Amino acid sequence: MKTQLFTLAAMLLLTVACSKKEEATHADANEWPQLDSFHMIMAEAFHPFKDSANLQPAKALAAEMATEAETWAAAELPEKVNTEHVKGLLAQLKSDTRNFADKIAAGAADEEISSDLTALHDSFHSIMEAWHKGPSGGHQHQH
Repeated sequence: MKTQLFTLAAMLLLTVACSKKEEATHADANEWPQLDSFHMIMAEAFHPFKDSANLQPAKALAAEMATEAETWAAAELPEKVNTEHVKGLLAQLKSDTRNFADKIAAGAADEEISSDLTALHDSFHSIMEAWHKGPSGGHQHQH
């Protein structure tokens, strides 16, 4: 299971790296910086947990993640994701990250933190999928 998750994470990073390289030549290269900003925090929090069951980074970054989700939800959306669906996903992420940070501050058990962190990661990926699919339902760039 860990090997599959590591492989999936490596493929995601490769995809993101490739898309970053190719997007640099597109007009929308920096159109949604909040996605990248949140992604950096999520990666720092989630991957140590998935790679080695280390929840310390997630605990340390929970408040920052909640603040970043709040900023992201309040930001103007790029045209290709300016939909009620994406707005709803962002509002849910904002709420869920705040609840996550509050639970950690209240001393939640590691099992609950693990479950919530995994759900947050999945929610983030739903937003990322919407970004990569765009209004046409497919990737906006070629590999």
